[in-house]
Amino acid sequence: MATPQPSDPPIDRSTRPCAFDLFETALGTFGIAWSRDGIVRLRLPESDAAALAAGLERLGWTRAAAPPPVAAAIALLRRYAAGERIDFAAAALDLHGVPPVHRRIYAVTRRLGFGETATYGAIAAAAGPPVIARTVGVAMAKNPVPILVPCHRVLAAGDRPGGFSAPGGTATKLRLLALEGVRLDGGQPMLPGF
Repeated sequence: MATPQPSDPPIDRSTRPCAFDLFETALGTFGIAWSRDGIVRLRLPESDAAALAAGLERLGWTRAAAPPPVAAAIALLRRYAAGERIDFAAAALDLHGVPPVHRRIYAVTRRLGFGETATYGAIAAAAGPPVIARTVGVAMAKNPVPILVPCHRVLAAGDRPGGFSAPGGTATKLRLLALEGVRLDGGQPMLPGF
């Protein structure tokens, strides 16, 4: 069974038809879903690719070949997973149905570059009132497009990792940060193999 994702609010499929595909990377199998307006979901690797596909199918989406803009994002994600410094700013996102305050938080978070981090509080301050650190935490937990909106780069106070709602939890967050050269323990690898 696919891991439940807090980032799966309902989408009105009558006005926003979506499709999805799976793709392999050095980090595992990702799932990506899109509408005519952009990427609506990015699912990080789970232990079972079939469960990943089933979870996307349960949302009422069908598997299809990615259109050129999505295929370009997939190519960038593969390069990122291989350790290349990638800027995802040009990836078109469809955040229809995402609360406006979360969209504002995501816009600030998207400005964090490869290997850069910020705290929940710093993101809240940059997003402006009435955003507080807790609101940033909620937005990060509901982020429908991790990596494209780099929630893994948002840390708790004191440069502690904080939570991560994707499969693998905080270990996945630390792995993504290590891939970008970020060490939260004074420079020692965070996970075996890094």
